[in-house]
Amino acid sequence: MASVFDLKIPYAELLGLRRLTEAPGNCTVSMNVRPELMNSWGVAHGGAVMSLLDMTLGMSAKSLDDNAIAATTVELKVNFLATVTGEVVAEGHARRAGRSLVFAEGEIRNGSGEVLAKATGTFKLRHPRTA
Repeated sequence: MASVFDLKIPYAELLGLRRLTEAPGNCTVSMNVRPELMNSWGVAHGGAVMSLLDMTLGMSAKSLDDNAIAATTVELKVNFLATVTGEVVAEGHARRAGRSLVFAEGEIRNGSGEVLAKATGTFKLRHPRTA
């Protein structure tokens, strides 16, 4: 049974991710930084921030191909620009696609529109195996 995206991803459920929009090459996902996702300074742990970006960019890559069943992260780079707290929104945009690799970029913004983190990544599209 699908949950957050069109796949069942227990980790995305644990993070509390919610897909807001999805169109070919684009995906928008929100996350509320709950206490369980915070570090000792009371802000989002870097791993939670990276996970939000990873899944958002991966889903933007997957959305380019209706036959793809997943997008596996090959490479991900994140720049942390400000602390992440409260309700945030991540946007992912697939920028260039080959036969199986997709380059995507995105960012996380707070409710005021301030960019808190930026990411770029490469994702490998996965397709069903044929017998």
